[in-house]
This record gives sequence, structure tokens and C-alpha cells, in this order.
Amino acid sequence: MRNSFKNLSYQELKVKRDELRRKYMDFRFQMVIGHVDNPLQKRTMRRQLARLNTLIAANEQGFEGKPHPKRLAEISGTMEKKA
Repeated sequence: MRNSFKNLSYQELKVKRDELRRKYMDFRFQMVIGHVDNPLQKRTMRRQLARLNTLIAANEQGFEGKPHPKRLAEISGTMEKKA
């Protein structure tokens, strides 16, 4: 279940990241105490944070949502492997 953060503005991304960081820290403390219903939620939150950080970094670098042509070829599998 991925959350779509692509339609958020730069400021909204930063606010969401800060909010998710606080929730992640609270969740980690709850795990130490032992009051956690779903321990896999930690992994989900960590991955969401990584997605947010990626989008924020891309926004700071002026990335417009189009992958580099070489990377696009690697993803699509059309690039031939070098021997």
C-alpha cells in the first residue's frame, strides 16, 4: 500500500516528512516498551520516509519527473548488456 506523495507541493512534502519522522520515533519507543500491534508498520513507515526524502531531494535538484534516458532504457530492459 503505497501512499502517493507526488501531487504534494514542496512545503507539504517537508511537513509530511517531519510528521512521519515524529510518528516513526514514537513507534520505535512503543516497540521498546512492547505495546505494538503491528510490528511491520515500522518497515512501512521507514519506506514512506524514504519516498518522501527522495521526492524532496528531487524537488531541490529541479527534477521534473522524467527519468534520465539511460536509466529509462535500463528500466525497460531495452539496453543491451556489455560483455
